[in-house]
Amino acid sequence: MKVNVNDMELAYDDSGAGEPVILIHGFPLNRQMWQPQVTAIASAGYRIITPDLRGFGGSETPSAPYSLDLFADDIVALMDTLNLEQAVVGGMSMGGYILLNMLERYPDRVRAACFIATKSSADDEAGRQRRTAMANEAERLGANPIIKIFAELLFAPDTIHSHPELIARVTSWMRDTNPKALAGGLLAMRDRKDYTPLLPAFKQPSLVIAGAEDRAASPNAVELFTLGLADCRSVVIEKAGHMVNMEQPAAFNAALIEFLQGVTS
Repeated sequence: MKVNVNDMELAYDDSGAGEPVILIHGFPLNRQMWQPQVTAIASAGYRIITPDLRGFGGSETPSAPYSLDLFADDIVALMDTLNLEQAVVGGMSMGGYILLNMLERYPDRVRAACFIATKSSADDEAGRQRRTAMANEAERLGANPIIKIFAELLFAPDTIHSHPELIARVTSWMRDTNPKALAGGLLAMRDRKDYTPLLPAFKQPSLVIAGAEDRAASPNAVELFTLGLADCRSVVIEKAGHMVNMEQPAAFNAALIEFLQGVTS
């Protein structure tokens, strides 16, 4: 499905019925990454909405600068269009940064928060420089430099050997992404603030899900969330990397559904 929000066409899937759950994909991915969750969450009695961020998947690719504010504004505009006052919102990696932005700027729209393979801290100067360099390469050379960096970094070592088809599928999503969106997403992540000092102000029930073998993760990310957030618990899933929801879908779905049941009962 597609809907016009903020002068652009945004693509999304909408399945099931019940309390709404919005899952925001990571970089450089799209809503297809949530395929292992849709049926399970809908069957558990929830309405699951998975949008493509501007420039990614089936959504339109505007030429204007990209930012976490714009990404968050698009999610809230989608909620308005769907007449959703509140939703449980989950965000993976870059999607988690967008969720943090929503918690700061639209706290009344987030009933509960699920942080997936993400962190609250900002990039250090070296990280910012890497993002800038990658954005420049994406503008000049397209997706290939991004694929080279991300294709294996996203997965646990065992997944690379045992599920090559998964790596191939995710690589195809990256290859199909417009270079403008790749550059825009990188610069939006580069310019994000450090949300760690703001975590105590976020009172919503929260869950942090991490992969035990996440090579893209910050080593203290889970601890910062659990210590900083007022109402938070964490689940670390074994034999999973950054794509924890796709690598270990059964364990991931069980953790998320248990959290949803606690929040919405």
